[in-house]
Amino acid sequence: MQDLQRSRLKQLSLLPWVFVSALPATALAQDSTSTGSQENHGLDPLVITATRNQSREDETPQKVTIITREQIEQQLAITQDPSQVLSNLIPSYSPSRQKLNNTGETFRGRSALFMIDGVPQSNPLRDVGRDSYTIDLSMVERIEVIYGASAEHGLGATGGIINYVTRRPEGAGVSQHVGVSLTSDDDFESEGFGHKLDYRLSGQTRDWDYMVAASRQKRGVFYDGNDEIVGMAYHGEIQNSESYDLMAKAAYWIDDDQNVEFSLNHYDLDVGDDYVPVSGDRDKGVATTAEKGNPANDPGYNRVTTARLAYSNKDWLGNELDAQLYTQRFRAQFGATGLGSFPYQDDAGNTRYDHTRNESDKVGAKFTLSRDGLLDDRLKLTTGLDLLQDETQQVLVKTDRSYVPESQFRNYAVFLQGDYDLTQALSLHAGARQEHATLNVDDYSTVDRSTSVENDLVSVGGGNPSFDETLFNAGIVYQATDWAQLYANYSEGFGMPDVGRVLRSVSEPGQDVDTRVDLSPIVTDNREIGARFDWDRYGLELSYYESNSDLGQRIEPDAQNNYRVKREKTEIQGYEITGEAQVSDAHQLRLSYTHTEGKSDTDGDGSVDTKLTGRDLAPDTLKLAWSAAWNEKLSSYLQYSYYRDRSFDDPELEFDGYGLIDASLAYRLPIGRASLGVENLTDKDYFTYYSQSFPQGEALEDDLYFKGRGRTFTLSYQLDF
Repeated sequence: MQDLQRSRLKQLSLLPWVFVSALPATALAQDSTSTGSQENHGLDPLVITATRNQSREDETPQKVTIITREQIEQQLAITQDPSQVLSNLIPSYSPSRQKLNNTGETFRGRSALFMIDGVPQSNPLRDVGRDSYTIDLSMVERIEVIYGASAEHGLGATGGIINYVTRRPEGAGVSQHVGVSLTSDDDFESEGFGHKLDYRLSGQTRDWDYMVAASRQKRGVFYDGNDEIVGMAYHGEIQNSESYDLMAKAAYWIDDDQNVEFSLNHYDLDVGDDYVPVSGDRDKGVATTAEKGNPANDPGYNRVTTARLAYSNKDWLGNELDAQLYTQRFRAQFGATGLGSFPYQDDAGNTRYDHTRNESDKVGAKFTLSRDGLLDDRLKLTTGLDLLQDETQQVLVKTDRSYVPESQFRNYAVFLQGDYDLTQALSLHAGARQEHATLNVDDYSTVDRSTSVENDLVSVGGGNPSFDETLFNAGIVYQATDWAQLYANYSEGFGMPDVGRVLRSVSEPGQDVDTRVDLSPIVTDNREIGARFDWDRYGLELSYYESNSDLGQRIEPDAQNNYRVKREKTEIQGYEITGEAQVSDAHQLRLSYTHTEGKSDTDGDGSVDTKLTGRDLAPDTLKLAWSAAWNEKLSSYLQYSYYRDRSFDDPELEFDGYGLIDASLAYRLPIGRASLGVENLTDKDYFTYYSQSFPQGEALEDDLYFKGRGRTFTLSYQLDF
């Protein structure tokens, strides 16, 4: 009997995932814009595991979105680029750069904290812009998105949280999955061919759950709408690359209330070494391209290993206890710039140019304790403790010099969160988090990018700066009618400036880390009001937000093409409109429109005066999507993204907007299912938002002037057995 009860409990704990994966084609692309979308199908709304108090999606005082597995699969039928998937599905997320480096892909104009099952993927000491390339999306069951600054998981979420929830066993017994896809440009050039294979085995047996999965992908070169090869970026490419992902998970149920889970994921992406960039001409409108050749140095890569051990007890002295320990080893190598940086002499006396690799090792722990049912079942309290140690450095690969000195960051925080139902229709939410962080940097010397290996720039004294911040949040949710809900929220986020970039950029002698280098944290205040409407088949959500920081960061190139960190006051405002309509059982429409604007205080007079550029802000964006199930076997998906023109204070950064159409067809075969997706259906020839609106140094502007990917076909086959 006990085994039977435990089996039922495990199945219930997996019910949201089972339910989502079993949705028919008519229910594709469900979004949380309709607060009752899950209730309409007979189940309670999903729990947002990225919230420490395990909130339901219709009870949060801020905007949240759940990207379901069906939505992920719809996007993967069109594109295998994870940042493109996020851009297509998350309002206020910047247009994808279509590169391995996602610097400039912001969320509501600020940084997103990426997590995998609650484990942070961001690198606070040296932000190399590789956060969204640490897991293959075939391993992901759903993506939880929390909008706006948040301190729930510590530093990094000044713009919001993006949490990848990995796959779990799908019911009792053993199940397997295999998938294969082929990708090509519309001229079917051999250099443009790519393929992907993924496999998954999962099961439940008595007290054990387990899953093992693997994926391997080979990407060809990309072609633009003019059938030219898209330029290669020295800082990181996804075209002409190979990647693989290996994941293993095992969970043991101690009893009906307790379980222990261990997971291990290794992701590896290596860029090919048989293409070299060809400079463009920004003034003449000539794009950067690429051609066959041998790069001067080793190509770039991403190699990330994440391990997690979690323990959960649903009834520990009447409380719910969750604890996890995690570790991550992160290595991100950049290709040579080709711009004369980091010269050195090889054994034959020839001048060569070095390149860099970022190395970060994290160890952390999270402990969360919740108690519900207090004060006549009106109050829920959640408290916890977070610990983090991060050691980061950036080295020059060939000459073994330190470009960014080894830095050790230690952070601990305690928090308390309360949720109180004042009435059946009105709930109050408030909390506080106390952060303490210490940074340790030894004495070091900065590297001169333009001289030989024997010359360093200046010596800098080390130090141990520490920071204490108390962060608050408060919100209210009012269920005005059965179909209308209002919410308001104030929250604070805690982040670090790009410490590595600050340390490596010291150019004047006599400075030290303790007193002369500004490493003060970025505290972001987020204010938001919104409304959710649910009319059975129709849903609408409106939100307006303001995001301000008295000491933010703005990064700009100097005359030597070094990117400098400017500590400036920044203010950002915006609004979002998202809606969905289940027009019939077979047809669903989705719409979103976002607007963001912001300025920074460049002259230091306390008043913002200069427009933020495309490095920080996304353009105004309109997205439309149509899902259709024509019969039990055939379904289709069509989406349109329009990025509106945007002007900046610098006329050279004027953005000419563009619109893109993607489409896919899916067909259920007697065995398995097949799909055909087309990215950029009309073969639009365009320069990316990044290339048009991202400020570059003079020597870089012709090397980083990229067009977007042209019409691309993806043919896929999936089999579950």
